[in-house]
Amino acid sequence: MVSNVEIGQSAIELEDKYGAHNYHPLPVVLAKGEGVHLWDVEGKHYYDFLSAYSAVNQGHCHPRIISTLIEQAKTLTLTSRAFYNNKLGACEKFMAQLFGYDKVLMMNSGAEANETALKLTRKWGYTKKGIPTNQAIIVAVERNFHGRTLGIISASTDPDSTNNFGPFMPGYQVIPYNDTAALEEALKNPNVAGFWVEPIQGEAGVFVPDAGYLSKARELCTKYNVLLLMDEIQTGLGRTGKLLAGDHEDIKGDILILGKALSGGTMPVSAILANDDVMLCIKPGEHGSTFGGNPLAAVIAVESLKVLLDEHLIENSEKMGQIFRDRMTALQSRTEHITLVRGKGLLNAVIIKPTDDGRTAWDVCMSLKNNGLLAKPTHGHIIRFAPPLIINEAQMNECCGIIEDVISNF
Repeated sequence: MVSNVEIGQSAIELEDKYGAHNYHPLPVVLAKGEGVHLWDVEGKHYYDFLSAYSAVNQGHCHPRIISTLIEQAKTLTLTSRAFYNNKLGACEKFMAQLFGYDKVLMMNSGAEANETALKLTRKWGYTKKGIPTNQAIIVAVERNFHGRTLGIISASTDPDSTNNFGPFMPGYQVIPYNDTAALEEALKNPNVAGFWVEPIQGEAGVFVPDAGYLSKARELCTKYNVLLLMDEIQTGLGRTGKLLAGDHEDIKGDILILGKALSGGTMPVSAILANDDVMLCIKPGEHGSTFGGNPLAAVIAVESLKVLLDEHLIENSEKMGQIFRDRMTALQSRTEHITLVRGKGLLNAVIIKPTDDGRTAWDVCMSLKNNGLLAKPTHGHIIRFAPPLIINEAQMNECCGIIEDVISNF
């Protein structure tokens, strides 16, 4: 009889043999998820502190979202946009009213949503701002992460994203993040159509800009007639303790980019939102997706958003995040292994000082795994801690205890 250990090892070997090696997973083979909990093929329990990169803000297999998925999947899943369907319009209305925009354009992955925003920004630049043909510039920032398509990595400063993938698409100017003087200088160029930014840089290691940076960016974009593109794929939908991270400074982008938790972790669903003067620059036949706006995605998106609101997960994110940062900051004062704690809501990072014998944040994450908590390092020395927003105070304190024990004994 094959043991569960052998089943797990076989799963790893199959991925290694038949799958592309474009990820470096922790050696754990997951088989079940519920709420903040995960179990591997051997039945070992873990707390999830990655949330599929914030795609499962509502928790794994949320019963309301799963019920909605099953019910719609039995009725109609896909028509393409060659026809209307009876679910998309209601979804677009709900999202437009919730976020305060005129129009919604549904896509699938976050990268697709960002590409859609870039195309729309260029089209607006040519047809509304009057930028000469093929001269539109989009200003991006250093350390950005918006996805891995060729169009997106053309603005990246991460060598892992760019090495040996050129030539790159022109039309970007990359400036320092959190630098309003550099931003204003860039926006003086009349050919700039948009400023593309994450309100908190998640993949880069949860870099939180100075207070006032986003509001100043909003002011400058308005002053120079430039669209503000807010990539809230990872920071939005309650993750930082507000519905959107931009809400911390009461600012609104001209284009809002959403994904990940828009589906509660069940399937790829993304969207961009904008007002009519921007969104209607795109005409029939100029952009689309076979799966974008399918009826299954539409009902799941609505239910996923309603769960966030009905269960007060946004407020819980703020409260639990404060507990986490307080505990980790106190731990930092007791150990030399932590150099910095930062974040907002339940999007947080702990910066690990490598040991003299070469152990890094990866080793911390391996030890956390062995003690029942799953997190993943980024950029070698940073651990991002982002549990589902449904985590309660007792669970948070238990998990902080695990982290404290692991790092204290690192």
